[in-house]
Amino acid sequence: MADEMGHPEPDEMEIGTIFAALADPIRRRIVLALMADRDGIRHCSAFDLPVTKATRTHHFRVLREAGLIRQVDLGNSRTNQLRWADLEQRFPDLLRLLAAEAGAAE
Repeated sequence: MADEMGHPEPDEMEIGTIFAALADPIRRRIVLALMADRDGIRHCSAFDLPVTKATRTHHFRVLREAGLIRQVDLGNSRTNQLRWADLEQRFPDLLRLLAAEAGAAE
C-alpha cells in the first residue's frame, strides 16, 4: 500500500506505470539527472525544466506515484531522490537500459 505521500512499495510498482511515466521527455530528463548524481538529493527547483511550476509539480507526482522517485516534504519545498535499490530489486537493469538508451540518443 502506498504511503501518505503516494510512494508505492516495491512489490506494488508496475512496469506499465513506470513506462508511462518515462514516456514523457521531461520526466525522463528528471530521472536521468537524478541518475547522474546517484546518491544525490535534489530540490524540485534544482532542475532546469522549461515548464510552469504547476506542470513541474505534475511531473514529480507522476514519477513519485510510479515509484521512480522518493520525495520528502520539507514544508515549503520537496526533495527528490531516485529509488535505485527499490527499482533494481523490482526491475533489474531497468535503469541501466534507460541510461544506455539516453546515451545512444545523444
